[in-house]
Amino acid sequence: MKSHIRIASGQGFWGDLLSAPLVQVQKGAIDYLVMDYLAEVTMSILQKQKRKNPALGYARDLVEICEEILPFLVERNIKLITNGGGVNPLAARDAIFAVARKIGIMGLRVGVVLGDDILDRIDNLVAQGHELRHMETGQPIATIQDKLLSANVYLGAAPIVEALQRGADIVITGRTTDTGLTLAPMMYEFGWKSDDWDKLSAGTVAGHINECGAQATGGNFLGDWRSVPDMANIGFPIIEAYPDGEFVVTKHEGTGGLVSRETVSEQLLYEIGNPAEYMTPDVIADFTTIYLDDLGNNRVRVYGVKGKPATPFLKVSASYADGYIAFGTLTYSAPDALEKAQMADAILRERLLNNLKLTFDEIRTEFIGYNACHGAIAAPIVPNEVMMRIGVRSHDYKAVERFGKEIAPLVLTGPPSVTGFAGGRPKPSEVVAYFPALISKEVIIPEVFVEEV
Repeated sequence: MKSHIRIASGQGFWGDLLSAPLVQVQKGAIDYLVMDYLAEVTMSILQKQKRKNPALGYARDLVEICEEILPFLVERNIKLITNGGGVNPLAARDAIFAVARKIGIMGLRVGVVLGDDILDRIDNLVAQGHELRHMETGQPIATIQDKLLSANVYLGAAPIVEALQRGADIVITGRTTDTGLTLAPMMYEFGWKSDDWDKLSAGTVAGHINECGAQATGGNFLGDWRSVPDMANIGFPIIEAYPDGEFVVTKHEGTGGLVSRETVSEQLLYEIGNPAEYMTPDVIADFTTIYLDDLGNNRVRVYGVKGKPATPFLKVSASYADGYIAFGTLTYSAPDALEKAQMADAILRERLLNNLKLTFDEIRTEFIGYNACHGAIAAPIVPNEVMMRIGVRSHDYKAVERFGKEIAPLVLTGPPSVTGFAGGRPKPSEVVAYFPALISKEVIIPEVFVEEV
């Protein structure tokens, strides 16, 4: 057993800093690189791509990044774990194999985790009595079954551990929990059992810190953000993990950013509900038991984490088509910029609702530069310029389409001092709605494949 391992975060979402993975494998010693690409809406986007082209459906940035980092992974014996496989992990594997051959790397073993994508199983599952009710409203999935775009189960760390045990150098998954990417190498390296609840909880907390990339190292920091040095070259977090469950959050020397008690604390509070019951497929982590010690020099010790047995359920992240949406913008300048923008909004609503008799589920207007962030509680100001951004939502495609044709006329039939109309008429786009549900673990059987290039 190793005395410790270093698990580096390389991406916090699809579209994150492309240079981060290369920096992580170049700038210092690490054992694992984990890259998180998936969000709820991402799965529906990838599913659409796969329907158009069966060779797609994964995060294509992953393949470009692998071309840069594969030589370092091989030379330095760094293992890569990523959920960038999206809804087509096998295609992602094949693309990486092609890159490895292109740059002359042979003997690379790539593991793939399947079983999370249950879109094609929904009809049978519903027929078998699995209602898959919405976790907030109680609505059964059958009510939107014909509109489904994606349906993926959040798998845990166990299948990744299996792939590592079978000698995988790279592990590609679909919808695995963000935390599981970091927890898995700890379980593998330290021999943690599936019921070592406190250790699994500690690994889950480590994964939560790692999952959003530089948000743990000073990015998006709400504290003294001016104190964060060299954000242009911000370093991504590294978890220095130990067999007893304690770990240190740090980053490579010479990189920008900041690892402090405050930056780590902010990330710990990100996207959690009940802090005493942070539920994952692996464990229920109790965030109220976490202790943090700021060791200085961009090192924060995390310890004391307690956990509880995992639930018998897995979360299903589904999405479905729910109408259409379109947005348009115009910018008004001083004097009286806000008043002009507000009048333009009133004129447009009059034309849409009263003159044209169109119906919408929702019309929303933001005055950017005045109240886009704070809404009704925005402090009164006299801005030099205001962008009116108005959006409509409806199940009537023609109503949304007509809205897009009513923006440009405001330029010559509305208030003066207007600019910013570019790119043509706003076009309707499909609304993707989120549907979370629970399903019994007994129904889901992950599959693990490991092959060598």
